Amino acid sequence: MSATKREEVCSHLRYIRLELREMHQTLIKEDLLPDLNEAKEVHAQLDALLNLLLEKRVNKIKSQF
Repeated sequence: MSATKREEVCSHLRYIRLELREMHQTLIKEDLLPDLNEAKEVHAQLDALLNLLLEKRVNKIKSQF
């Protein structure tokens, strides 16, 4: 994986980790469910990360043939 892609993946993971930590603290503190929009935002970030990883895998497979 190129250094640029690696940095992009690390950035996504840091952001997702921070968002999930904040949601977890809210759940514990207020005994509530997270805001639906917050959950959707984190889900979108996970999708973006998955697309980055899948793109790399598809490119790698294509280059083998």
